Amino acid sequence: MPNVSLTPVMEREIEEAIAAGEYTSASEIVREGLRLWKERRTKALLYDEWLRAQIELGWDQAERGEVEEHNMQAIIDDVIAKSAP
Repeated sequence: MPNVSLTPVMEREIEEAIAAGEYTSASEIVREGLRLWKERRTKALLYDEWLRAQIELGWDQAERGEVEEHNMQAIIDDVIAKSAP
């Protein structure tokens, strides 16, 4: 098991969460943090895979002359809105 160092602020936040009854132990908080990290990492990998497929699709469509104009700001806003928790 790796040695983990926490900042004083992190230690205080853990102690406060336990005192408030949100968690029963620091281990429980760390386990949840690892689950969330794994979930975020998995989503990021899936997003990267989807994005590569979209880029490939776009290149294929461009090569066939199947291009459309798009509003990039609307696309960016849509992606941000869909990724918000």
